[in-house]
Amino acid sequence: MQEIDRRRFLRIAGFAGFAMALPALAACGGDDKDSPSPANSGGNGDPSPGTSEAGPLETTKLKVGYLPITDATPLLIAHARGYYKDAGLEVERPTLFRSWPAIAEAFQARQVDIVHMLMPTTVFMRFGQNVPVKVVAWNHMDGSGLTVAKDVNSLEDLLGKTIAIPSYYSIHNVTLQALLREAKIKPVVSGNATASAREVKLVVMAPPDMPPAIANGSIGGYIVAEPFNAAAEVNGVGKMLRVTGDIWQNHACCVAIMHEDAIAERPNWAQATVSAIARAQLFANENRQEAAKLLSDKGEKYLPQPLEVIEQAMNHYDTEEYGGANGAIQHPEWPNERISFQPFPFPSYTQELVRLMKETAVEGDAAFLQNLDPAQAHTQLVDDRFAREAIKQLGGPAKFGLPESLTRQEHIEP
Repeated sequence: MQEIDRRRFLRIAGFAGFAMALPALAACGGDDKDSPSPANSGGNGDPSPGTSEAGPLETTKLKVGYLPITDATPLLIAHARGYYKDAGLEVERPTLFRSWPAIAEAFQARQVDIVHMLMPTTVFMRFGQNVPVKVVAWNHMDGSGLTVAKDVNSLEDLLGKTIAIPSYYSIHNVTLQALLREAKIKPVVSGNATASAREVKLVVMAPPDMPPAIANGSIGGYIVAEPFNAAAEVNGVGKMLRVTGDIWQNHACCVAIMHEDAIAERPNWAQATVSAIARAQLFANENRQEAAKLLSDKGEKYLPQPLEVIEQAMNHYDTEEYGGANGAIQHPEWPNERISFQPFPFPSYTQELVRLMKETAVEGDAAFLQNLDPAQAHTQLVDDRFAREAIKQLGGPAKFGLPESLTRQEHIEP
């Protein structure tokens, strides 16, 4: 098994230092100390945990890791609501990591059994670094946006300016560059950008640094996961130019990953884990206010951002406010939410993602993508049997708003 060299991983994957310090904005402040242990009560009114006929769990111990962003919601709600416990798993409070490289290293070192990871990064890990990672479920859909300075009203206003991204191997970079291609704007990853050449400069930046950077004028915009777009809105330092789910409908951003050998050796344990996460996704979809509270310092304090920001990220998707000719929502007919949750990893998405990654400019060597077959990439990277069973246990695809066939066509309309 190949070890991840931290510096090489950081350099090639294009990750920012991503130290999850609190944003340098007073209203986004908050204490990041350890919070009390969660109640772990199952709660009322949510679906009963499914019972698998596969047999007893091979082990009950499960270690969960996460970054403090709303992408982690299902992993955290499953803990807060006691769903892991209901599934027969023993889970301590999920471990907070402060950078993508740190969580990748911890996963590779088996300090944690399951984490959420940027889907393009899982492609990089599996095929660029030969790490035997398996995507066992989607963690969420959408939940990201392109936030810009208040005087920016269109992509044309960003010509010659800098846009920050969290990683070259992120859905943020992929969707941004799809948007730029449509507008015939060239992304520059090395050197300076000029407006006359219809260029924008891309830089990798730690997400907590993005709202302060846009506030002080050092960047023209950034594209990133929530709640950093909501933070700029709530604090009045930026506005949403496009919602990524309005560019690629219901795209995955972060996915749940486990070790390939672990799920082969302990399939009942893996099933219990995915079933608990899927149950948490259903709860988050149906109880957005309560989910936001559980994540915040008003609940279990898994995230350092204040409740107002998390609520904005979880709930605010107003097609009238965000609509119009240059609005953040150009497809009001799409039945989207700002962020939503379901576990099934659609093959069509993986395949389209690989195709788009081949067209996406990154810093460093991405030669591994050139001969990567999209269909084979999905087969080797993704194991959907646990998500299928979890969906069945929880009442079927319709409970998650999914087609009965568990197939779909990708809609990408920048």
